[in-house]
Amino acid sequence: MAGPIAAFDQCDRRRDAQYRLMRIGSVELASNVILAPMAGITDLPFRRLCREQGAGLAVGEMVAADGRLAHTPKSRRRLAFVGEPGPVVVQMLGRDPAQLAEAARRQVGLGADIIDLNMGCPVKKVCRAAVGAALLRDTRQVARILAAVVAAASPAPVTLKIRTGWSRAERNAVAIARLAEECGIAGLTIHGRTRECGYAIPAEYETIQSVRGAVRLPLIANGDIDSPEKARRVLDYTGADAIMIGRAARGRPWILGRIAQYLATGAYDLDPTPGGLRTILETHLDGLYSFYGADLGVRMARKHLAWYGRDLPDAVAFRTRINQALSPERQRSLVESFFA
Repeated sequence: MAGPIAAFDQCDRRRDAQYRLMRIGSVELASNVILAPMAGITDLPFRRLCREQGAGLAVGEMVAADGRLAHTPKSRRRLAFVGEPGPVVVQMLGRDPAQLAEAARRQVGLGADIIDLNMGCPVKKVCRAAVGAALLRDTRQVARILAAVVAAASPAPVTLKIRTGWSRAERNAVAIARLAEECGIAGLTIHGRTRECGYAIPAEYETIQSVRGAVRLPLIANGDIDSPEKARRVLDYTGADAIMIGRAARGRPWILGRIAQYLATGAYDLDPTPGGLRTILETHLDGLYSFYGADLGVRMARKHLAWYGRDLPDAVAFRTRINQALSPERQRSLVESFFA
């Protein structure tokens, strides 16, 4: 008998009808493709770019709910969403229900449309503080947090992002999903790995499929989705309503729009030409320099430029020159010549 991995590999059920646009509470998304929150990456310039490229939603970098950290430069930048196309999503990290509730209330008051709770971060220093994915081992605390934040954020919807469990022996995504539904969570994202797995093994989608059979709340599948075809297979196999793209969008923000095209029409445009890529890059660089200022903007741009150029000839030499550039003018010049 074929196992679950083989079943996914052979999945070819292609829905005849178009995928219906997903709703989170009263918010209808422009597409069923969502940019995942990534620390140091999904800042305001990148979120705006990904929305322009076709993402239906772009989740900001996670921020600590602790009010004492709210006024640090990093927190202020992570919570900056003036001029961002809505709906605006603020992702919060914490353990104290009252603290999270107050933070959610504050962000909704400042204009956030959706509050997302992070219970999936696998980073050791996060889990050592008993937050992120570590909360999956404490369902009573999860219930307290969900109830408090849903009440505080109303009428704004609250979503939850988790992994499939703490370890392969402790996969409890179904139990957490049922709890989330009972507490009024408006949408659930599941990354198809446990905290124990990190990113070292391929994501699995069987757990997400099991969650779909247990709850009716909007479900978002995440993990190792890197092409339009893979996105459709994951949706067909799991029964999820939308997909979330993280690492595959680094240096390829257009993949979000290509996936949205494929889900809507069954076809999608080719990757940008070098000239089209240069235009995307110039837009991204403009946003980074404007948002961070010249010095920090140049430093923040380096990793993005390396990702954009990683599959092109002379990528290593380009990365070396980019890392040596100290001004926006020099970076722009290198981009223009490299992508000409």
